[in-house]
Amino acid sequence: MTTHVFIIGSKGIPAHYGGFETFVDELTRRKTAQDIRYHVSCLSDREGEFIHNQARCFQVKVPRIGSARAVLYDLMSLGRCVEYIRKHRLTGSIVYILACRIGPMIAFYKRRLEHMGVTVLVNPDGHEWKRGKWSLPVKTYWKISERLMVKHADLLVCDSRGIEQYILEDYAMYQPKTTFIAYGADVAPSVMSVGDEELVRWMEQFHITPNQYYLMIGRFVPENNYEMIIREFMASGSDKDLVMITGAEQNPFYNELLKKCRFDLDPRIKFVGTVYNAPLLKKIRELAYAYFHGHEVGGTNPSLLEALASTKLNLLYDVIFNREVGGEGALYFSSDPGSLTALIQEVDQYEGANVEEWEARAKNRIKMGYSWEHIVDAYERLFHQYSYSHSPSRAFRPARRTAGTTEVEKAAQTGQSK
Repeated sequence: MTTHVFIIGSKGIPAHYGGFETFVDELTRRKTAQDIRYHVSCLSDREGEFIHNQARCFQVKVPRIGSARAVLYDLMSLGRCVEYIRKHRLTGSIVYILACRIGPMIAFYKRRLEHMGVTVLVNPDGHEWKRGKWSLPVKTYWKISERLMVKHADLLVCDSRGIEQYILEDYAMYQPKTTFIAYGADVAPSVMSVGDEELVRWMEQFHITPNQYYLMIGRFVPENNYEMIIREFMASGSDKDLVMITGAEQNPFYNELLKKCRFDLDPRIKFVGTVYNAPLLKKIRELAYAYFHGHEVGGTNPSLLEALASTKLNLLYDVIFNREVGGEGALYFSSDPGSLTALIQEVDQYEGANVEEWEARAKNRIKMGYSWEHIVDAYERLFHQYSYSHSPSRAFRPARRTAGTTEVEKAAQTGQSK
């Protein structure tokens, strides 16, 4: 029988940008289990359905109401899942919710889903409530929402060992059931050549030379430590550029940082905007001398995995989440003044053999623990484990929670050590 898996919480597929979107795209595109059918919620300005990667994609039209739009989108998507499951009287269904945005409302939906024999899986993502961009009331909401999602989920699927440990420790009162399945990355090289017209034009526009720049990619927010990295780089005396691919335009944080650091006086510091062309972005990573990763707020970050898969040298801010992913394939710096400056000065002196060794280590991290083949296989095993398709009599009855990690879940985790 068919295992129906409903995925909500991403903006939908085909993916143009974003971690969850890329995950859903890869999960559906690389599907090997023919008895699994995916139903993917897609944020849209219209209603309708279409097929992508053999997945049924249902569009959800959500009013533009600011930051609360994401919460309403998840609620409307979940309501559509309930309607579809009831209408088609599906057995063995799974609803997989990406991120913890709808905690205050989850109990209501969980009761309805339990009655239909539906299992609810949740990916807790990272520490959304720690992000600097949120006001105190919003941070409080995210923390409460996370707690309630953990309380009512049948299983928490964590893509970071650090997040899994945090869930188990901070919410021990709920005895949460968790499992670990990593996020994925692709080590295949960019299909774009060094002489590609679009790449050459981009390089010329910003006066960038291949292998003569450090690269940073990520959201332009304080918790990604742009200030520390810019200050330390400026103090390093490196003859290379610092290229930052991020949406800094009309961002108050940019003006604040400019006043503090006066990076406008240093021609090496280059904010170049965003790049949404995937082959171009991968080629920019490949041609960088090294990559900076300053993220300090939770979870496995897709941009870090992509850097390890593509960039020769990777310099990471030393927090548990980054070290968990980078392992022995990256170099680390701390928040201590001078730590990153000294590392830049050291790395600047690396020669061919040394650089090649670090590149091989980084790519090996991805191949051994983060390849999409491993991740998709793990998810398909998990979905089969939690599907009640093989027991039709359980349909439309409450799902039973069990304690401990099952043998199938253990198998799903094999080969994904971070």
